[in-house]
Amino acid sequence: MLIEAALKEEGIVLAAAFDRPGTAFVGRDAGEFAGSVTGVLITGDARQAIASADCLIDFTRPEGTLEHLALARELGKAAVIGTTGFDAAGKAAIARAAEEIPVVFAPNMAVGVNAVFKLLEVAARILSEGYDVEVIEAHHRFKVDAPSGTALRMGEVVARQLGRDLDQCAIYGREGVTGERKAETIGFSTIRGGDVVGDHTVLFAGIGERIEITHKSASRMPYATGSLRAARFLQGRSAGLFDMQDVLGLK
Repeated sequence: MLIEAALKEEGIVLAAAFDRPGTAFVGRDAGEFAGSVTGVLITGDARQAIASADCLIDFTRPEGTLEHLALARELGKAAVIGTTGFDAAGKAAIARAAEEIPVVFAPNMAVGVNAVFKLLEVAARILSEGYDVEVIEAHHRFKVDAPSGTALRMGEVVARQLGRDLDQCAIYGREGVTGERKAETIGFSTIRGGDVVGDHTVLFAGIGERIEITHKSASRMPYATGSLRAARFLQGRSAGLFDMQDVLGLK
């Protein structure tokens, strides 16, 4: 999707693509999976690939992303990170890298999802008393981290507006005799199955009414186009840590 979007986007040039050394994809045209011929061959040399570009766009796993980010930092290249599942140490490493290079780090690059983040700020301020908050997310069977980075960011947005610390108030599972729900908690429910691209709902449940704010992804293309928008945003910047709220001017 990233390659397909890059090939269509005016002013964007696909400079390189890389995979782990020794995989079957190395040496093949990067556009093959999008039905295009780009002339850019997938390489197993991450350093060479990153050196040939202005901006790295990375949607992999935390371990791989941090290695790639270290190369981008060394080479003075910008980075757009859509990888999720980082622990505190990983997030700290990203912040350190952003002291030297410009980085957009966001759990979801889709413009619509980031509009929802803004809507949640407003809803949480209005519904700050008498409403229980639950976050429900669904993804395909192959997703390896849970809850999703987007669900966690939704929880963080709501918790911040309510003056709570998500680390202290989040509930990630319920089983057995759990007792009455504590008003200050924020619950998370995770669904994994099939080919669900990504559904997220934040439920504000009061007495006599429920408010649901939902985003559903029909394809991964919004993540790709949002990533290219983030790459454009970084052009000409020397350093700094940004997210999609910065890219979209929502702060």
